[in-house]
Amino acid sequence: MIVSRFTQGFLGYAFALFVVLAGVGLFLLVTPQDRTEHIPRVDYSIDQVNAARSAPYEVVAPRQVPADWVPNSSTLTQDGGVTWRLGFATAKREHAMVAQSDERPPGAFANRMANTETASGSLRIGAVTWQERVRPDKNQRSLVRVLPDHTVVVTGTAGWDELSALAASLSPQAKPAATPSG
Repeated sequence: MIVSRFTQGFLGYAFALFVVLAGVGLFLLVTPQDRTEHIPRVDYSIDQVNAARSAPYEVVAPRQVPADWVPNSSTLTQDGGVTWRLGFATAKREHAMVAQSDERPPGAFANRMANTETASGSLRIGAVTWQERVRPDKNQRSLVRVLPDHTVVVTGTAGWDELSALAASLSPQAKPAATPSG
């Protein structure tokens, strides 16, 4: 008689639901969970060499970024121009990226990377003046240089201090020597 109460009607449904939820809860309780931060690290050296080799403009790359920055993305595309994007997770675990391209018109690339075409000011870093652009609704700040033959954008959710540090670390990359063909 008691067994039929637990297998029929609303009480049976409620008991079955309780048993399933208790099982799921027990499973989650005993399953080990890794709570350590994992940011994928990429080696961008091949993209860096290939960008310098194939770009008709002077490619720039960071000389050295702070030790606690993690390079986490690198993309080199060669369709309608040579574009290289290199992203980092910064010490404050924000995103910072340097993007450069000879895409035409140059302003279109800058506007797309900065998510705005409006300059909010300028910032001098070393001997170079950068346009500042802000897109508050996306929490995005950008430093933009539109040069005659290409555009360089340093952008991300990182603060101006970290974006400025990335921009200051950029240095021209030498074109690799041509390898003799066999």
